[in-house]
Amino acid sequence: MEHSVGQVAGYAGVTVRTLHHYDGIGLLSPSGRSHAGHRRYEDADLDRLQQILFYRELGFPLDEIAALLDDPDADPQEHLRRQHALLSHRIAELQRMATAVETAMEARKMGINLTPEEKFEIFGDKDPERYAEEAERRWGGSDTYAESQRRAARYTKEDWQRMKAEVSSWGERYHALMEDGEAPTGERAMDLAEEHRLHITTWFYECTPEIHRGLGEMYVADPQFKAFYESMRPGLAEHLRDAINANAERQE
Repeated sequence: MEHSVGQVAGYAGVTVRTLHHYDGIGLLSPSGRSHAGHRRYEDADLDRLQQILFYRELGFPLDEIAALLDDPDADPQEHLRRQHALLSHRIAELQRMATAVETAMEARKMGINLTPEEKFEIFGDKDPERYAEEAERRWGGSDTYAESQRRAARYTKEDWQRMKAEVSSWGERYHALMEDGEAPTGERAMDLAEEHRLHITTWFYECTPEIHRGLGEMYVADPQFKAFYESMRPGLAEHLRDAINANAERQE
């Protein structure tokens, strides 16, 4: 069958001007002309156009598309295999992008579900959302970050009060062991480091010993996190980091 340029443009969802351009550069020339000189496209031309539009959708420039389609060593089956491989790769990329966007959307709408008054009542000047920007910068988009946000969004005022009480009790006991001169490699220090790790696992996400090691380094290197632990006792950030490492070795 023969088709006019207008019909082909309608079939393919492109403009007549685009088809004229493809003809002008030799990418897609119609197989025939009418008596009046109008372009007439055959079914084989439509097949070629379909391949052109496929490669264009994947971002190929027109000169590369021409080289692909005019390759004397490539048969139609080879084009189909190549297109299938490219599509599979594109689908996988789009799925990864969609997952990342969904995670970002989910994380954005989650957070500490408290009024400003309740936050001040519970945390005072130690509002945990002060650290949210740094946490998102480091871990945003990860499964761990999403899980932490997901759990935090469910907690009530009473949950946060209980969590704060646990942290306060832990801080007092860690302060005491440092007062007693306990080394980071001592049993008491390692036990409190393990309690710290389990607190994170219970309230936020699965904190493995290896993840805990990374957190320990961050508590020393990041000014905001270091200030939080140093407010419990000067030198606590470094002491805790070393206790975390010792406990991780003990766990391993």
